[in-house]
Amino acid sequence: MELENIIPTDKKCLNILILKILKEYTDEEHCLTQQAILGILHSQYAMKYDRRTIRANIDSLRDLGYAIEHTGSGYYLNDREFDDAELRMLIDSVLFNKSISHAQADRLIKKLKKLGNAYFQSKVKHVCHLQSLQHSNNPQTMLNIDRISEAIAKNRQISFVYRTYGRDMKLHPRKEAGYRYFVSPYYLVANNGRYYLIANHSSHDNISHYRVDKITDVCIQEGTPARLLRSLPECADGYDLPRHMAEHIYMFAGKGTHITLRIEPFMMDDIIDWFGKDFSILEDTETALTITLQCNEAAMLYWALQYGQHVEVIKPDSLRKKLQAAAASLYSKYKNA
Repeated sequence: MELENIIPTDKKCLNILILKILKEYTDEEHCLTQQAILGILHSQYAMKYDRRTIRANIDSLRDLGYAIEHTGSGYYLNDREFDDAELRMLIDSVLFNKSISHAQADRLIKKLKKLGNAYFQSKVKHVCHLQSLQHSNNPQTMLNIDRISEAIAKNRQISFVYRTYGRDMKLHPRKEAGYRYFVSPYYLVANNGRYYLIANHSSHDNISHYRVDKITDVCIQEGTPARLLRSLPECADGYDLPRHMAEHIYMFAGKGTHITLRIEPFMMDDIIDWFGKDFSILEDTETALTITLQCNEAAMLYWALQYGQHVEVIKPDSLRKKLQAAAASLYSKYKNA
């Protein structure tokens, strides 16, 4: 039962109401005296008590383990599930999550705001511009996450309809009507503001990535165990999720390969932001660094195009040729600009 739904009827709920008041109106910088607590009880709940009763109930709450501190200014609750900075980070993670709908984001943010006190809620009044941010049109995303998580816990396959956006800007099945993907789910991960399912398609022997906001109609295949991750050829020697994420920066499927890059020194921040610190410096000069790292080749193609003015792919040759073709195509489009 949520504290705000309590309807006081007798003295039995007094300590719960006092705890509710301390949660809503106090922190280390904002304290309430016994008299102030009495005033809130009277104005909001039409309850009248004396200061001794307030003190006795606060002592009872302390005996139950609640960290209620007393200073010269009054009482405050010093033990919360989340501090203000943590709550703000959680709210921002929802606000800028592209996988959930406007309605889902709005509902989650309202719940998170309630975990803070009145002073925190006044700080985040401006967090309301959901319609101008990019969110998914798929109302099933939260249900998808719940069902996929359950299937992972049960080690069961799932089936679903995978969709893509059409010219009408609405989601449509990627394949013919009635077609369902059957996969063994392993992990749900976040990448660039979206949720992805890391799984194995029943018709293949590799790892695939699926955007959760493009999945609908998830069904857990109760009678079909998921394929063991270590049975996949690319995972025969083990599977390292952080390394997998670093090698698949845009969530393209496919194994990572050794890439050698020549970068300008100021690019070190970007290299670490995208790939972490799991790379080696082969040569370090005043004007350039030569490094080697593991990355999916398709992802590196787009990354190298993004930073093309400051990066040169040295190896592999296959990737250099793809970049050469992409650069020629770009040049042909803009040479007369």
